[in-house]
Amino acid sequence: MQYCSTRGGVRGWDFRDVLFSGYAPDGGMFMPESLPLLSPDTLRSWKGMSYTKVVVEVASLFIPPQLIPRDDLEVLVGEALSGFCVPEVVRIARLKGGLSILELFHGDTLAFKDLAMTCTVRFLNYFLQKENRRATVLVGTSGDTGGSAIQSAKGLPGLDVVVVYPRGRITPVQEKHMISCLKDNIHVFAADGSSDNIDQPLRRLFADQELVKSHGLMSLNSVNWSRVMIQLAHFIYAYLELSGVKQDDVGAALPELEVVVPTGGAGNIAAGLIVKQMGLPLKLVAMVNSNDIVHRMVTSGDFSMAANVTQTLAPAIDIQDPYNMERVFWLLLGRDGPKVKAMMEEFQRSHRHSLPENHRRLLSQVLSTGTVTDEGILETMRNCWEENQYVLCPHTAVAVWHHYHCPHSAQLNRCYIATASPAKFQAAVEKAGLTFDLPEAVLALEKLPTRYQELERSQNWCEDWEGRLRERIHSVSAARKNGMTYYT
Repeated sequence: MQYCSTRGGVRGWDFRDVLFSGYAPDGGMFMPESLPLLSPDTLRSWKGMSYTKVVVEVASLFIPPQLIPRDDLEVLVGEALSGFCVPEVVRIARLKGGLSILELFHGDTLAFKDLAMTCTVRFLNYFLQKENRRATVLVGTSGDTGGSAIQSAKGLPGLDVVVVYPRGRITPVQEKHMISCLKDNIHVFAADGSSDNIDQPLRRLFADQELVKSHGLMSLNSVNWSRVMIQLAHFIYAYLELSGVKQDDVGAALPELEVVVPTGGAGNIAAGLIVKQMGLPLKLVAMVNSNDIVHRMVTSGDFSMAANVTQTLAPAIDIQDPYNMERVFWLLLGRDGPKVKAMMEEFQRSHRHSLPENHRRLLSQVLSTGTVTDEGILETMRNCWEENQYVLCPHTAVAVWHHYHCPHSAQLNRCYIATASPAKFQAAVEKAGLTFDLPEAVLALEKLPTRYQELERSQNWCEDWEGRLRERIHSVSAARKNGMTYYT
């Protein structure tokens, strides 16, 4: 299994190289050069597997045993997923009217990011210990990724984590999960801007190959292939549990499952399309909030950012640059790197691109979309409570809105992805007129001390933020080389 860039400039990398990278050196995103196929017999044989076992099977398709032997892989994944607050790691809520919700939020930070992040950090630590070296993780977050990276990597001796979050645009619980971690390897910056603003200086830092190589600079957001790879597992697990596939139906056509996903950076949607191309019979629906670039792109070909990111009740998907769509374009356009490169460079330069009609049609054949207002989010939260006494987080409500407004035939099973716990979004729960008892771990966050630095908005904010982050990366590396702690 070898990996290449979506922009055609890099080929022949192995999993370890890709794991320690952010964007590819040509600015693209890493993908497998070819995708393994899941035969109907293989899928039937996996029926009844635990979620942890499915993750191991998926990871073994993309990580050769020469890099991580199967026995080591099973231990790493088992340890990574051992700290979740339900024994089955993920859980399916089967509610009235065929409403099935896959709960992916039972990790430390109560968000789906914990599933892939804990595994990815274990893989990183495995190689770092083996090679006796260090790495620096640089993460921009729209809310959940930063906290998950911090909680997964805190205290690890070979890894420093630098996280930048959009101040005032995330919930207090999301913020506390980041700024309350005082471990010496954690460095948190609060930026006066949107998550898309944050992405600009980060791209420039990752484009500096000297900086990347000299400091082991890498990404842990869903730019990192390992994060997307682990996310393949929850589509497969949902399919095995909810599609109606049977182990003993040898030779029969596989049933189809519709999976509805709240969408921001499009990492989950990219994962869904990858497993679809691997042979999983999925219908994919991407639901977005008022930041509707993915919806406009699929329905009209308008791949352009709005003037500003709209702040909504679902802040983790308040994104106008769905960067993982680059992986989707690459798959749909026949792995044509130069074509993807031209398209994405135009988009990054002008923040707009008009999809040719044949490209838009290809996209609409594999992906349906919808957009939900804040009022629609609240309405969905209320409906779900009235019918099921079940509280949705606002992001999950973006997906579940589809259940109430898009009836489907009884022959087609559906799954709705629950990306976060309502405990993280208490203000939205209260605005919907509902109540939710906060877990003890969330209540305890209020009393913890905090540490972070601010990135103020200036006339040359992008250059200023890049400089501040660059300086931190240099100074942390210098401290580690001298065997020193960073914070006194």
